[in-house]
Amino acid sequence: MNEVFDLQAHEHIALCDLLKITGASESGGQAKAMISDGLVWRNGEVETRKTAKIKDGEVITLPEFDVTIRVTKSALA
Repeated sequence: MNEVFDLQAHEHIALCDLLKITGASESGGQAKAMISDGLVWRNGEVETRKTAKIKDGEVITLPEFDVTIRVTKSALA
């Protein structure tokens, strides 16, 4: 699954919130567990900080679940 998430007027989003909002995880608790277990990659490297600030242009990948989330910021923001 490939997903694009638009930050809109925000500068960043917490990684655990991004996973929950995009449906990559069923809940915030599951998102935090996935991050803690090293199942989430940020720009090609494992990310273990649950509230890492994800910004425009970053790519979040969950290789175990075949999910890629590209974070963008709309030109209107």
